[in-house]
Amino acid sequence: DKARQDRASIFVSIHVDAFHKQSAHGFSVYSLSESGATSEMAAFLAQRENAADLAGGVRLNNRDANLAETLLDMQLDWKIEESKLLGARILSELLKLGDVHSMLVEQASFVVLKAPAIPSVLVETGYITNRNDAKRLRNADYQERIAAGILRGIFGYCHDRPGCPLSVTENYLHVVRAGESLS
Repeated sequence: DKARQDRASIFVSIHVDAFHKQSAHGFSVYSLSESGATSEMAAFLAQRENAADLAGGVRLNNRDANLAETLLDMQLDWKIEESKLLGARILSELLKLGDVHSMLVEQASFVVLKAPAIPSVLVETGYITNRNDAKRLRNADYQERIAAGILRGIFGYCHDRPGCPLSVTENYLHVVRAGESLS
């Protein structure tokens, strides 16, 4: 709802996860799947995350039911394909920072990704149940490098997308230094 209200062009949900196996580690990127999860891990995470989220929707009040269904299907197909492209760009940037849990953009039915209007991905930045990931994730410099990697992935995605509002800002990136303020 927030992304829709603010007319967002892209939605990125950033998470830190936990898993019952301490060996689970590294970055993962997920996009929406209509037909279920692409892995056992994706299914597990989606089931757990969905318990805490609400589904997004699209207003189709005054439309013929068949037309509305067709429009939703087309929009969802476009959104899933664009989300996979966005996820691949982000994943390629995160790969430069460390291990990835999966080399592919996984797909699962995360409720947070279901609003069909915009490309949406869920980024797992690591696992707090893995000692090494947990240590890195507590480091502010590492957190900044993750954020920068995600941003570079978004810019890379937008560079290939005509009309993406972020493409004009690609050459302008300001790194905040100690003592600077928002004003």
